[in-house]
Amino acid sequence: MKELKIGEKIIECRRQQGITQDDLAQYMGVSKASVSKWETSTSYPDITLLPRIASYFSITVDELLGYEPQMSKRQIRSSIQQLSQNFLSEPFVTAKQKCVELTQKYYSCFPLLYQIGSLYMSHSGMVQDQKCASILLTDAIDLFRRIQKHADEIDLKKQARSMEAMCLLYLNRSDEALELLGEPDFSFTSDEPIFASAYRRSGEIKKAKGILQVGLYQHVVVMMNLLASYLGVVADEPEKFNETQSKAYALIDAFSLETLHPAIVFPFYLAVAQCYAKQRNSEKTIEVLKKYTHLATSKIYPIQFHGDPYFDLMDLWFDENLTLGHMMVRSEQAIKDSIASSVLDNPIFAELKDDNRFFEISHKLSQLRKEVKNDSQRIKETSRWELY
Repeated sequence: MKELKIGEKIIECRRQQGITQDDLAQYMGVSKASVSKWETSTSYPDITLLPRIASYFSITVDELLGYEPQMSKRQIRSSIQQLSQNFLSEPFVTAKQKCVELTQKYYSCFPLLYQIGSLYMSHSGMVQDQKCASILLTDAIDLFRRIQKHADEIDLKKQARSMEAMCLLYLNRSDEALELLGEPDFSFTSDEPIFASAYRRSGEIKKAKGILQVGLYQHVVVMMNLLASYLGVVADEPEKFNETQSKAYALIDAFSLETLHPAIVFPFYLAVAQCYAKQRNSEKTIEVLKKYTHLATSKIYPIQFHGDPYFDLMDLWFDENLTLGHMMVRSEQAIKDSIASSVLDNPIFAELKDDNRFFEISHKLSQLRKEVKNDSQRIKETSRWELY
């Protein structure tokens, strides 16, 4: 348990406000020796005195106790980055316990809880032990439910609900996910054009451009996710399947998504390859897996949210509006491992193992995964040296 720093805070406040120990003792109705013991942490003030001490210095009781219920975006980003690395460089139990400790300390900092829940969910697929994966998903659900119950921010509550539904799906509890989500919202409403028109009429052209860029970016991401999901539904309808592919490839080319946002392209390529594998079309499967592997081994790391010459205002928006800014919830090593494992450990591609072309694909992805192991070892060694 973290040691209370009431004494340090009293000393700090006294010196800033020019108050002596005698002054404080007289106000509180205690001896100067008692104040001295508080400041040296030999003893603590009676709990009933805390509000009076805080009031005397014009601070809150939380400030007096040194309790900070919220973390800044910068603190959250730094913490999540470290926690994500812990899952690669430390035993599961140790990495998980550090997440729990931070959660307990900032249990009302809902943006942090959301990111830790997301961290649990994203790393559940990397854990070999199914029991450990279930623990991560169950704990993530608990955090997302707390956010939905207690947070004030509507968007955060909605995002937490969606993430809870995803966790339920991973746990094969689809009926609960459907019950949670309720009826889908097909209102077709979008406020971005209204905002943009208002900004334009007010002469704020840059703001109008910015809000439309954000809307376009978000809808492109949603469209790619929908197309990847739709492929699985129409896999047995050749005409619809091919048309869906064509539209997705056109979207990837139109917005340069392999460089703008490769993280949403990988699931699409994988979905296409899996559909072809189910159809026993090895030629097409290999063709798409080559695209997947070429992207996976290209210069896209570290994968982060960013803009480009077309979305030239997005970088600022990411930094100002996303809790993690440009960074992903998973570390670079975790992302690489997931990309490689999605093919190497996927039983649907087992029939291709004797194909020389698939061997080449496997070799390149194995090298990518080897990079992860090397990076993980380096992190462990760095952490070990930092102990001294």
